[in-house]
Amino acid sequence: MEHDDEIEKISKELEDMLKMTSGEKEDTTGEKALKPGNREAYGPREEQTKQEFDPADAPRIRLDLPVDGMEELFDESMEYGGDPEFVTEDAPDPDSMGFQEEPEEDVNEEAWEVEQIKEFNKRPPEKKEGKAASLVKPSDGLLAAFFVPMVIMIIIFAQRGIFPFGEESFLRTDMYHQYAPFFSEFRYKLTHGGSLLYSWDVGMGVNFAALYAYYLASPLNWLLVLCPKNLVIEFMTYMIVLKIGLSGLSFSWYLRKHCRTRDFGVAFFGIFYALSGYMAAYSWNIMWLDCILLFPLIMLGLERLVKEKKCLLYCVTLGLSILSNYYISIMICIFMVLYFIALLILEGWKSWKDVLIHSGLFALFSLLAGGLSAVVLLPEIYALQSTASGDFNFPQTISSYFSIFDMIARHLPAVEPEIGLDHWPNIYCGVAVLMFFLLYLGCRKIRQREKIVMCSMLLFFFASFSFNVLNFIWHGFHYPNSLPCRQSFIYIFLILLASYEAYIHIHEIPWKHVVIAFFASVIFVLLAQKLITDEAYHFSVFYVAILFLSIYAGLVGLYQKGISRNVLVLLALGVVSLEAAVNTTVTSVTTTSRTGYIKDNQASSELASSLIPNTSFYRIEKVSRKTKNDGAWMNFPTVSLFSSTANADLTAFFKKLGCESSTNAYSITGSTPLVDSLFAVKYALYSEETADDGVSVPVSSKDEMYLKENTYALSLGFLVPYDLENNWQLDLTNPAEVQNDLSVVLGASPVLSEVPSEINGTSFTFTPEKDGDYYVYVSNKKVEKVNAQLGERSQNFDNVSRGYLLELGYLKAGETNTLRNDDNDQDLVAVAYRFLPEGLESVYNILNKNSMKLTKWTDTQIQGTVTAEKAGLLFLSIPYDKGWTIKVDGKAVEPYKVFDTFLSVHMTAGTHDISLEYMPQGLKTGGVITAGSLAVLLALTGLSAAKKKKRRPMRVHDIS
Repeated sequence: MEHDDEIEKISKELEDMLKMTSGEKEDTTGEKALKPGNREAYGPREEQTKQEFDPADAPRIRLDLPVDGMEELFDESMEYGGDPEFVTEDAPDPDSMGFQEEPEEDVNEEAWEVEQIKEFNKRPPEKKEGKAASLVKPSDGLLAAFFVPMVIMIIIFAQRGIFPFGEESFLRTDMYHQYAPFFSEFRYKLTHGGSLLYSWDVGMGVNFAALYAYYLASPLNWLLVLCPKNLVIEFMTYMIVLKIGLSGLSFSWYLRKHCRTRDFGVAFFGIFYALSGYMAAYSWNIMWLDCILLFPLIMLGLERLVKEKKCLLYCVTLGLSILSNYYISIMICIFMVLYFIALLILEGWKSWKDVLIHSGLFALFSLLAGGLSAVVLLPEIYALQSTASGDFNFPQTISSYFSIFDMIARHLPAVEPEIGLDHWPNIYCGVAVLMFFLLYLGCRKIRQREKIVMCSMLLFFFASFSFNVLNFIWHGFHYPNSLPCRQSFIYIFLILLASYEAYIHIHEIPWKHVVIAFFASVIFVLLAQKLITDEAYHFSVFYVAILFLSIYAGLVGLYQKGISRNVLVLLALGVVSLEAAVNTTVTSVTTTSRTGYIKDNQASSELASSLIPNTSFYRIEKVSRKTKNDGAWMNFPTVSLFSSTANADLTAFFKKLGCESSTNAYSITGSTPLVDSLFAVKYALYSEETADDGVSVPVSSKDEMYLKENTYALSLGFLVPYDLENNWQLDLTNPAEVQNDLSVVLGASPVLSEVPSEINGTSFTFTPEKDGDYYVYVSNKKVEKVNAQLGERSQNFDNVSRGYLLELGYLKAGETNTLRNDDNDQDLVAVAYRFLPEGLESVYNILNKNSMKLTKWTDTQIQGTVTAEKAGLLFLSIPYDKGWTIKVDGKAVEPYKVFDTFLSVHMTAGTHDISLEYMPQGLKTGGVITAGSLAVLLALTGLSAAKKKKRRPMRVHDIS
């Protein structure tokens, strides 16, 4: 052929390089250059632009080999002690996004190869920098992407006084109310040998396997077994920091593999991925972060599946993501389908056979990934059917939230992140993407097909952020309850990938194109300043954006002038780190008092643990609580719960009884002593001494925490009439009347007595005639906040519209008490009640005489006996769950769901032995699926390895 001599020289050079890497030939190439897109060069660069092109001296070699042959060649290079990436590190691969187009079918490919090598020599000359050249190595890019985000976070922690730098903590929103308590309960089970299947310390008893799947499934969380109890908050805090660093590392590693480069610049984009606007808004959501750091690896795995038919990385990383957090993995799985289609388009296959084969591989290994996580996933799926999330209401109309211009403006730095009910996406990932994406679109070395596919995906994400139907689908066919656009990390990934592909071609982009992109970005910022009036945009946002855009444009200019690579890289690293740090400092890392969160923990825990030797089952409530999950935080059986896995029927039942409840939470707030008794709440912790109410008595105290015992607490199970479910009117609008109706149906006297009161517009007044505990029910649901002036003390109530009873405490006769609606002008329509201890006593005497006597109880087992004077229904204050099996006198019986909420069983007259055992629904089936999927994956991997071993290794001298 015309270029036979050139190809022969290329092959000769390759052989010499192999010998050199094995020590047979000394490396005389001088210092290795460092520049974007120019990995580590293998030849001297002095006066390179002036010399004639000689293919034998080319510093980069591209061999257009079949994939299998290339793999074997890499394997052989390892035998010589070389780098398995030596062929591709220095040559852009036209098969990957962002690289030169492949030659058309009628073009001489050898001529095209030589032309690519000539293109390389058109780059600006490098200056030999002697020993200084080793100051920053290409391999340091991965280290920078890992350590820089962590160092930035730790510096911000120190500035904010977060422990151990002060007495603040990073506990934020759900991390404060849910994650810290659940981490504490998980640690307690690991260190005390508790069951991971069920927990009495969360709510009235929950499927802990489902709670684990939703909140705790990250494999890193098992390190809690090494964590002291008093450092659980710090374990979570610095685990977040570690995962942020790992996110930067994984994205940078992806860029190296995807673009086949050893460029240090991957660090810049890794830093922005790790400290993006998504992380600024949601980094406290520790259970999502595993998916964010695994996502680049999943993407790389899918690319290998499509291009090389290598499926292991994709299957394992996707399976680990689903196991770690199924919710975010739903979004990843949706995008995997879209990206798989995109890859098929980019590959440009014309054979339906190839498409079908790769589609089959994609489907098979996607299913195997799901199967690997089935042991965790299936129990969660069953549990979610009993939550509010189990409802499905597809949108009936299509609506748009905002314009594309407004969404793009969210790329500006220091914009306040959205974590509320507005729908704004948090997509900041460095203001430079505004400029580099324009360069990406104008870069001639990037295939037009790729640009079209990339822009299509980005536009689809803009539509997903804005249109309600797509928003609904992305979030697992539900609208998110705050924390909008939870899939926006995928958009950030794509825009950073496109920007990096422009970055590695920056040496080939004319300076005038850089200038145009810069001024276009500045004009956009100025337009945003003029048109956007959202309070999230402080006036300084626009000036900061223009400042950093100017610096980045200047750095590109210095690069194209051939400035020292070390100086340029260090300058760029400093600017990138500064911008990421500024944005994170301004928009993230809010703090709460660590001291306040743990203030009475030790005293409360010691008082609660002093009761543990008691063999009877009971529940404890911390009246002056910090969260609805205090039982999980301090590890004692409780009633209240705030969790996305909350039982929807139970929340509804609590509301009917006058207790506070919402979509995913319920609590003992608003309960009367009757409700406490029905739910086996035997003990209560108070932060101050309380008056004698005729119901509870003091037990002990420690450090201003007081433990009191409810003398009328019922057992975990007791007999009720068969017809109670039909006769008790639970649908009465006033919860006080619901409780009185129960007393009447049971044949007891009422427990709440209405007292005279007066409504004066937004105020409500009453004067007790007798001492006692008083409650007020506000029937006007438009009232949200109430201030109560109760004699010499005052008390505030929030979320009054939820319809719970306002507990006013012990009031004395003759003192006027006034409640006011200070929130709006709505009339305070309400009714006041005094609790009647004699009514509670009469109810207790009726139910207690046929109560269950426990002989044993553990996390998953309950045993006891019950004597029934006549046939009835054994009511168990345990939320109904199909995982419970019940035996009466050794024979399995069908559990009954009484009041559509609780576990119960039909009983005949006489004395019976009762036993209950728990196994989460779907756990055994999930275990079988996981084991089977693992076996299939191992078998396929073994067959692939055996097949590969039989192949004849390709030698260098075979290439011609």
